Amino acid sequence: MRELDVLLTRYVDRHYAHASSEDQEAFRTLLESPDPLIHAYCLGSEAPPTPALAALIGLITQPDPRD
Repeated sequence: MRELDVLLTRYVDRHYAHASSEDQEAFRTLLESPDPLIHAYCLGSEAPPTPALAALIGLITQPDPRD
C-alpha cells in the first residue's frame, strides 16, 4: 500500500534512528503485521494490541508541520 509506504518511510527518516530501543522494537513488531492491519491501526478502525504499538501509531500518524 503506497499510503503505508509514505507513513512508514517518513517515520524511519525522522524518528527511528533516535528512538529508544523499545520504540525501535515496537516498530519492528509493527512491520511483522499484515499491511491491511497496519492500515487499520493508522486509520483508527482497529486498536493496536499494546500500549507501545498504540503510541507508535500515534507518532506515525501525527501530522508533521514540515509537510
